[in-house]
Formats: sequence, C-alpha cells, structure tokens
Amino acid sequence: MTTSAAPRYAAYAGLLVLGFLVGTAGALVQAAWFPLGLLLALLATAALFYGGMRATGTQIGLAAAGGGWLLAVVLLSFGRPEGDGIFGGGLGELLFLFGGMAAAVICATVGRPPQNLP
Repeated sequence: MTTSAAPRYAAYAGLLVLGFLVGTAGALVQAAWFPLGLLLALLATAALFYGGMRATGTQIGLAAAGGGWLLAVVLLSFGRPEGDGIFGGGLGELLFLFGGMAAAVICATVGRPPQNLP
C-alpha cells in the first residue's frame, strides 16, 4: 500500500461507518415520523450515496456507503429473540429498504463521476 492510497482507504472506511449510522438513523426516523420521516430517511440515504461517490471520485465510495447502510438495515431487521425489533414489517419498512436500494442503483448509474482525461 502506497502512501497516496492510505487516505482513500480511510475515506472508504469512514463512508462504511457513516453508511451504517445513516441506515440506523433512517430505520428509527422512518418508523417514528411516517411518512415525512420516510422521506427524510430516503433523502439522507441518497445524499450519502451520491456524496460518497463524488467525494472519492469513484463508485467504490458509493459501494462503501451502501455496504454500511445495507449492513445496518439487515442487522436491524433480524430483531431479538424476545420479539423486539426496529422493523415491524409494515409498508414504511419495505419502502425504506427498497427505496434505499433504488437510490444506490440510481446514483451508481446516473451520477457517474466525470472521467479525468489526459
């Protein structure tokens, strides 16, 4: 690993953690203030994905943020053995899950970073 790659890897790790935090916060907000909370959570998710891609200049930034977000959403969907869980299985939870995945796909295909041509 060269010294110029270290900041990029640190940015990817930071985006992974930030994606986990946005996924967790979005899961809480979308259930608490439905439907405006769902809209807020999806806007934050899309902004994170697009911002991660633009900040790093690669789609790996988007994938790192998306990976953290997906990890949080999947872990929170499991619930606990006692029956407690963040996601209750309603329409809002499904819209948050599929809307977040759609936002990642849209950002990856439409908002490609400009290529630096010599």
